[in-house]
Amino acid sequence: MSTREDPAGCQDGSVADQGARLVVDDHGVVVEWSSQAQALLGYSAEEVLGRRVAVLLTGPGEQTDPGACEVRKSAREPAVRHRSGQGLAVGIQVWPIVGEGDAVWWSVLLTPAGGSGRLSIDSAVLRAVLTQSPLGLQVLDPDLRLMRFNTAAPGVRGLLGEEVIGRPIREVAPGVVDDALERMLRDVLDTGRPVIDVEHAGRPPSDPDHEHIYSVSLYRLQDRAGGVIGLLTASTDISERHRARAGLDLLLDASTRIGTTLDVGTTCEELVGVAVPSLADIAVVDIVDEVLQGTAPQPGPVSSHAVLRRAAFKSTEGELASVAYRVGEVNLSYPRFFRDCLADLRPRLVQDLEIDSEWAVHDARRAELIRRTGAHSLMVVPLTARGIVLGLASFYRTTTPDPFEEDILALTADLGARAALCIDNARRYTRERTAALILRSSLLPEALPAQNAVEIALHHVSAAAGDWYDVIPLSGARVALVVGHVPGHGMHAAAMGQLRTAINTLAAQDLAPDELLADLDDLVTGAAGHGAPATRTHPAREQAIGATCVYAVYDPISRRCTLARAGHPAPVIASPDGVVGLPDVPAGPALGSGRPPYETSELEIPEGSTLALFTNSLIASHDSDPQQGLTRLRRILGNPLPALQDTCDAIIRAQHPITHDNDVVLLLARTRALAADQVASWTLPNDPSVVTNARSLTSRQLATWGLQELDFTTQLLVSELVTNAIRYATGPVQQRLIRDRTLICEVTDDSSTAPHLRQADLADEGGRGLYLVAQLADRWGTRFTARGKTIWAEQALP
Repeated sequence: MSTREDPAGCQDGSVADQGARLVVDDHGVVVEWSSQAQALLGYSAEEVLGRRVAVLLTGPGEQTDPGACEVRKSAREPAVRHRSGQGLAVGIQVWPIVGEGDAVWWSVLLTPAGGSGRLSIDSAVLRAVLTQSPLGLQVLDPDLRLMRFNTAAPGVRGLLGEEVIGRPIREVAPGVVDDALERMLRDVLDTGRPVIDVEHAGRPPSDPDHEHIYSVSLYRLQDRAGGVIGLLTASTDISERHRARAGLDLLLDASTRIGTTLDVGTTCEELVGVAVPSLADIAVVDIVDEVLQGTAPQPGPVSSHAVLRRAAFKSTEGELASVAYRVGEVNLSYPRFFRDCLADLRPRLVQDLEIDSEWAVHDARRAELIRRTGAHSLMVVPLTARGIVLGLASFYRTTTPDPFEEDILALTADLGARAALCIDNARRYTRERTAALILRSSLLPEALPAQNAVEIALHHVSAAAGDWYDVIPLSGARVALVVGHVPGHGMHAAAMGQLRTAINTLAAQDLAPDELLADLDDLVTGAAGHGAPATRTHPAREQAIGATCVYAVYDPISRRCTLARAGHPAPVIASPDGVVGLPDVPAGPALGSGRPPYETSELEIPEGSTLALFTNSLIASHDSDPQQGLTRLRRILGNPLPALQDTCDAIIRAQHPITHDNDVVLLLARTRALAADQVASWTLPNDPSVVTNARSLTSRQLATWGLQELDFTTQLLVSELVTNAIRYATGPVQQRLIRDRTLICEVTDDSSTAPHLRQADLADEGGRGLYLVAQLADRWGTRFTARGKTIWAEQALP
């Protein structure tokens, strides 16, 4: 028997904080007495040790067996006798301990009733937590049977009573405790490692029809000796917070996944991709048919008879899912929910979806699919942006048991608004791109003109950029080949159209390639009186600055080709024997750079050679070396296919990948030569008397060609042209007749004076020659050469 301090070893603090401890043996005799017990009851150790504990109790309910005492939490606490003789209300807690000879002794803790010490506070806190706190607390024994629980927790309030004590926790809350949670519980019991704030989904007894999300923490309970006595679970219903966070995550995901392209169909597919399975089991987007073409209905609600076209569909079943309407199919009739949504532009929520007769009449295919899939809940959201109705998005739940709620509808409406803005951006881009393509197409040749100088093969990949090409028949059976590029996209096609028109105009004047590019540069920079400098008030000129161009003129009679380029890749020439080379064409500056002059390169090309003109995008993509692209081009040109167009297509296929961000132009021209019997030429002396001889030579040549029908008009043309040349020239005159697609009559002299067509007065003795030529010929004109000029006239063959 001895005096002992606090059995837990706590020697500091008052009785009110720690309580008074004593030990009673198996016979009810006090064998240990602490100083705190002496301070509480006034007895010294000598007065108590060896006496029965009953002497300390008062009243008729004195207990001789301390083990039978209970801790009472009401205001009526057990009373003990103070040394002064007064009764003292205390709280009593009793623990069995091992005494001498393995006998069962009892450790007794006395605390003043109604005190404010640590133990009293702990007891009050425990009572509040277990009876008033909304925090879900459960105490489980090692076999996972429920021992204590918070009766005020939201999931069990008013539903579970003391009858569940001692039952397995899985029987008490089968909708919450599943295999995963049970494994977690047993792991904490075995390892002692607590689990903190783990999210777990379940259906509590108070709301078995809806899934709730809980934040669960688990702690192992041990006695003072370290033995495992159970498990404490603490849970908080975070369903609202979880839904809010999931909604924010969904919108964040939508902001990164929807609108990655400017294509309406792709944007709709991105919308259903975000919605399934995070939001719904099935998602459908139907778009107003006009929107897919880039146009849009008038702002405000649309008619209930508006044509909707299926733009996107996705289901949790993936490719195995059945669809009422395939993507691209038109839906002309739809149920009331959809019509109402189009009319007032407000989202619709149908929590309990039932297929009635009205639905079956208006949309039998969709109704049948809903029956088959078991869809039980529906949301319909209008897709509107900038006041324009773009379509409808509908969402269904089939396998997910919970119906849609109002908060989910609000979230879906927000998602639909964000997606609608991206769809409208794509629609506007489609409209602008379509307009640019139409403009660009109108500015390009509708068909290549007929000519015999070269065989043409063309491939043009259109991306609304400013690349262009042209084949221009010239006088003397010649042909001009043009390929150019204007930087930028979209409305830059206007600058391309201006340049192409200018080239056709300048080519009609039979300018040499270097002179033509110089005049074209003047047009872009606004010099030489062609207009104001390129400014923001002249956007076409501003956009044309930096444009590139290659211009080639081929003569099938001399088989000579004259080339010039302005900042453009040099053409590639493949001879008939497979030798491929790059002609030495001086690289002039880009148009508008202000650094002319331009230079030409002239070379003779064998008949059957292939001339390749192209834009830089053909050989230079984002991830390839231009030299590699040029090597592929030369390899295919050196081993051409029999058909020129097949060779052109093979080059396009080989230059992989060609992006659709830029135009690609490839123009192949296989040269031809006019036969010797198609050309007749004579050198005439500078003598007026030779005019008669010129007419005779012409008449005999036309007879040889079988063109007697043109004899009279041709003799008149020759007579006027030769007479005019002899009048103004000082040297011999060259006459040439060419039978090509037309009959061409040319007269060349050494004078550089340009003839002018004018209307002669009645009293004038001359001035009617060119007027007569203009009346008799289908086309006529003048081209200047290094040694003079050539006046030519064309007539259609009979």
